[in-house]
Amino acid sequence: MKLGINGLGRIGKLSLWHHVSRQFFSEVVVNLGRQVGGGLQDIAAAIEKDSTYGRLSMYLHGHKGGRVIEDLREDAGTMLVNGVPVTILREARNPKDIKWQDNGVRLVVDTTGVFKDPTADADAPKGSIRGHLQAGAEKVILSAPFKIKAKGIDMPGDALTTVMGINDDDYDPRLHSVLSAASCTTTCLSYMIKPLLDHFGANRLLSASMVTVHAATGSQQVLDRLAGAGATDLRKNRSILNNIILTTTGAAKALGLVIPEMKSIGFIAESVRIPTTTGSLIVLVLNLQDDLENPVKRDLINSIYRDYAANSPYLEYSEEQNVSSDIIGMPAAAAVIESTETHTRTASISVNLDGLKDCRFEPGQVPPVLQVPVTQAVIYGWYDNELGSYTNMLGDLTVSVAERMV
Repeated sequence: MKLGINGLGRIGKLSLWHHVSRQFFSEVVVNLGRQVGGGLQDIAAAIEKDSTYGRLSMYLHGHKGGRVIEDLREDAGTMLVNGVPVTILREARNPKDIKWQDNGVRLVVDTTGVFKDPTADADAPKGSIRGHLQAGAEKVILSAPFKIKAKGIDMPGDALTTVMGINDDDYDPRLHSVLSAASCTTTCLSYMIKPLLDHFGANRLLSASMVTVHAATGSQQVLDRLAGAGATDLRKNRSILNNIILTTTGAAKALGLVIPEMKSIGFIAESVRIPTTTGSLIVLVLNLQDDLENPVKRDLINSIYRDYAANSPYLEYSEEQNVSSDIIGMPAAAAVIESTETHTRTASISVNLDGLKDCRFEPGQVPPVLQVPVTQAVIYGWYDNELGSYTNMLGDLTVSVAERMV
């Protein structure tokens, strides 16, 4: 079976690395939609070298790695990468015009980050994720969260947001043709939330908030530049080289698609970008309705994660003192729980029932004051937002979908 990859940015290139290493697919067809440098030789050089993860040969074979990209044929746009035939397409950028059918590609991973609206028609002038289906693909996986532009439109029935190991069982190959692998942050967050939901239940989670301290992405500027017309967030146009930049994240909204119980829980999600190339951190704060006689302590929180990690290929539990570079490249670690920094505090909150909706009292009756024990828990989770966490899990999803295609 052949795999199509649309785009050769950060996730596109690292997805190619993943699959030429894994060798599940017999061939990979990569669509660039444009010419690059002096030709195929320059494309091969871009595939081979990476400023964050080093050389592809070292990734594949360690210090014994030799030449891994061979047999370049400019006219055909083909090369062998670690023995896997790779075809480079350089003509069409609109998904509906890409020659997937001519190249025998039935499964496509779109890593461009451009075509995120699952409701957009395949013939949309600026392109659509559904254009891949019109071009011959049977299934499309988006390496980003869905984003419906028009208000009041529901998610199409054939579209699904999924995170491996959390809700991938929801995938129905007879129904779903367009999938989203959510985001790196949603993936990490889901593995920080799910163990606690399973243990405590959604009814005990009063509220939650998170901040992701996130490495830079390709959408940020190297140097300050003027914002485009109509831009509302001017910070995105400031230099990431020497700034901490406040921004937004859609992780809370996407989390509700992956773990529906979270839709009933108040959740705030924020993001801070920092000048590193990869390696990010989520600081999760939860408020739990508790019991003063036997309150939730850090040991209980850590034991929940420790037990979950023992039975999950995607959650790591660490008792070490880590820094961000320690988790770069860690295979398929959706989240690495930094257990040394788990903290809890329990207090009794006074709730005056006077004036609350549905509370009725007789004239002269003194409304009671309830004492509600609440525990606040703070949990830290690392994730390699590029190769180690997100791309490797995207690769697992891709293979899982391929295995269920007739």
